[in-house]
Amino acid sequence: MRAKARRAVSVDEDNPYWMSFSDLMSGLLVIFILAALALILELTQTRQQVDEALKELQTAEKVRRNILDDIVDELKRQDIHIEVNENKSILRIPDSLAFASGRYEIPDDNKTQDTVNKIGLAIHRAILKERSGTLECSGASEEVRREHNCKPGYEYLDTVFIEGHTDSVNFNGLLGTGNWGLSAFRAISLWSHWSQELALTPSYQEMVNHDGLKLFSVSGYADSRRVDEEESTAQQRARNRRIDIRFTIRRPSDLDLENVLELAR
Repeated sequence: MRAKARRAVSVDEDNPYWMSFSDLMSGLLVIFILAALALILELTQTRQQVDEALKELQTAEKVRRNILDDIVDELKRQDIHIEVNENKSILRIPDSLAFASGRYEIPDDNKTQDTVNKIGLAIHRAILKERSGTLECSGASEEVRREHNCKPGYEYLDTVFIEGHTDSVNFNGLLGTGNWGLSAFRAISLWSHWSQELALTPSYQEMVNHDGLKLFSVSGYADSRRVDEEESTAQQRARNRRIDIRFTIRRPSDLDLENVLELAR
């Protein structure tokens, strides 16, 4: 008796479960690939934002250095000595503006008054000068200035602090505020002088930063930041009775940083 030939049956036809599982895995693979591409895109965008923020900080840092260099060079040509700290963020005026012990008024002799005026004018010119991180903007054509994003130096700054300091000799005046009040009033006296005695456009009081906030501020540190820790001589104490001009650069806002961190998560 002749056996009947058995029809070949597909595994997939006999096992529809495996066909469904294969389709499911294929779908998951597609989803995984799409998710990986989305993650790569987000990481790329985050990296670009981080790079742009770092470039912005580097440009602002370079502009700040250029501003301080310009101030120092201009004053040096006028035989006015002024110090700059190591990272080029602070102008130190130790000799040109010598406050008497326990006093906050700017000495009224002609030499000191002239020196104070020249320092104020040099700072004003330097922060108004158009600058770029890649180009000396002075004398450049309008097209080149636009290409290199030339803008006034103050737009790279956040705040310019006029900081008053004292020596360690205890001072009991100024309504009991001691050396803290004395140092703050020294900063205020210089700020008031520059605001009232110098005919500038814009005036120091009118100058604002990139965010429209006042550019200049004053502060007092008493004897907490002495340049000479040891005050065994009158000269060392005099060096501590000084004014520092601190230039802080504009940084990405908290919102910008939060957006970058959110993308990085």
